[in-house]
Amino acid sequence: MELKVLENKPGKLRVEVLGESHTLLNILTEYAWKTNPQQVSYVIEHPYLSQPELLVRSKNPKKTLSDASQLVIDTTKDFSAAFRRAAKK
Repeated sequence: MELKVLENKPGKLRVEVLGESHTLLNILTEYAWKTNPQQVSYVIEHPYLSQPELLVRSKNPKKTLSDASQLVIDTTKDFSAAFRRAAKK
């Protein structure tokens, strides 16, 4: 995965996420909303010809995206631990 910052202004961050699809962007936007931003969205203009673009508007968009990423990591760890426990039964 490679990130390309397209726009970085106070209160607004627009990033191109190369090599990813709806899977990552859906979960990232879902968890970003838990950090109370003004706007979080993504668009994939064409599934074969364009890369996803993620837009974050908040007081601190970089922190919003960082916090959302950490929430995804924490949730994944919790799920992994629960799955291991359930698989032992």
